[in-house]
Amino acid sequence: MDEQRAVIETPVGPVGLRTREGAVVEVWFARGEALCAPTGALAAQAARQVEEYFRGERREFDLPLSRPETATDFQHRLWDALERIPFGRTRTYGEVARELGTSPRAVGGACARNLLPLVIPCHRVVAKKGLGGFSGDWENGLAVDVKAVLLAHEARVSGPGVGG
Repeated sequence: MDEQRAVIETPVGPVGLRTREGAVVEVWFARGEALCAPTGALAAQAARQVEEYFRGERREFDLPLSRPETATDFQHRLWDALERIPFGRTRTYGEVARELGTSPRAVGGACARNLLPLVIPCHRVVAKKGLGGFSGDWENGLAVDVKAVLLAHEARVSGPGVGG
């Protein structure tokens, strides 16, 4: 099944990457997992791009992605909308919901089920007042701390006057 993986150290802790059949199929925040060198060329490419992102050298990922076969049309439309949010910018759940003709709650739920966080930037969707949730809010809200770090990183790399 040509599966490759890597678990690399980043400023937000270990990040796991899994590829299958020539595409990245999963990115996860791998707290508590042992680091793992890339087991193939695509996993190495994905790891390198994540490292470049955290060094401030990359604003967009250029990787072949595979979304889950079980994803709904709505999830695909949402993920497409997330990919259009520029580096260093945010949109509210309400803004994204209006664009897609749905509710903010539906947007939040689909963001929480994103298997490619960071690469499909669900962290750029925030609440009207505050950060909102992130990637399932694992470990008692620790994910929200990761979201805050990612947004601060992008704001710092983008420079003054960029945001929102």
